[in-house]
Amino acid sequence: MINMNDHDAIKALPVETLMGKQTIKIDDTTLRDGEQTAGVVFSNAEKVKIARMLDEIGVQQIEAGIPVMGGDEAEVITEIAHLGLNASILGWNRASVADIKTSLACGVDAVAISLATSDIHIKTKLQKDRAWVLDTIRESVAFAKSNGVYVSVNAEDASRTEMEFLIEYGLAAKAEGADRMRFCDTIGVLGPFRTYKVIKELIEATGLEIEMHTHNDFGMAVANAIAGIHAGATWVNVTVGGLGERAGNAALEEVVMALKYIEDVDLDFDTKRFREIGEFVAEAAGRTIPVWKSVIGTNMFAHESGIHADGVIKNPHTYEVYAPDEVGLERQIVVGKHSGSRTLEMKFDEYGIELTREHALQLLPLVRTKAVQIKRPLFDKELVELYSAMRANGS
Repeated sequence: MINMNDHDAIKALPVETLMGKQTIKIDDTTLRDGEQTAGVVFSNAEKVKIARMLDEIGVQQIEAGIPVMGGDEAEVITEIAHLGLNASILGWNRASVADIKTSLACGVDAVAISLATSDIHIKTKLQKDRAWVLDTIRESVAFAKSNGVYVSVNAEDASRTEMEFLIEYGLAAKAEGADRMRFCDTIGVLGPFRTYKVIKELIEATGLEIEMHTHNDFGMAVANAIAGIHAGATWVNVTVGGLGERAGNAALEEVVMALKYIEDVDLDFDTKRFREIGEFVAEAAGRTIPVWKSVIGTNMFAHESGIHADGVIKNPHTYEVYAPDEVGLERQIVVGKHSGSRTLEMKFDEYGIELTREHALQLLPLVRTKAVQIKRPLFDKELVELYSAMRANGS
């Protein structure tokens, strides 16, 4: 039996033991679902730069937007499709021949054809029936494939769709040549255990490649995406920073790093640029990256607690799974209420000041009192001033 506290033992497991032998690919939808975040609009220049950056870091497919919107949207999708990127460029469409024609006119090499499959959506939003859904997806897929493009069939609200009908929908699309099926947990209602069961059953029944499209309404988007991969899914739909409608989508950087360090599956991405692209997308979206954000938040490698800081100083792996520069960040040793004397000695060594053990122990309570008064860690200048005042008072 594996000791689950033994990280090295887990990492030593062959990849197929954990994930199967499938190749995992990333389809980034920052430019489509990310921009559908309430209040977010990207300029055309920003969309082009984001597309270039996604391509440069290793994303295999970029969902560039919704061509049927026309105007600036169709214009920039066309530009992205003709940039000569390594990534496949995908246009999002409703299950409509007219929509698909607008994607083809932009020059994309792949299309997503989206149609609701849950009864609540079919009856209340579409005001149709299941037979209409099946007929419509057949017609749409057949038209797209006749024009030689890669086809992802999206099952909107798949997580609330009766399994028997979801399988029927997948088989109908497959019969017309669909290349994969996007399983959409549209309102984020699944957990990882349920996700695994559903995806495994869907793959076994249809034989289709499955893409995970997970939302974060209950904070499980990444966990559900990983669970889907365990069940045999080969694609993950993500956004930079987890941008997306409501609570957002599975975050690109979180999925890639979780696969690498939890599942031992390296997608060979240029992860050193994760903070860079995260900052650019956040700024373009009028957002800021929370300091506590997983993977790319600055607090990921900020240590204040005396025990933690001492451990990191002695060996970074005590409290860091990977080096900060691997995601474009830097380690920070913060001096504040929870710091210890060893942290003070290290900080003063950085300043070129030899702080004796005795002085460190005398300074520590002053540092903690000051931190409580100002309700934050001390800046370097404040720390040196506190030390100078202590020495001036004869300590």
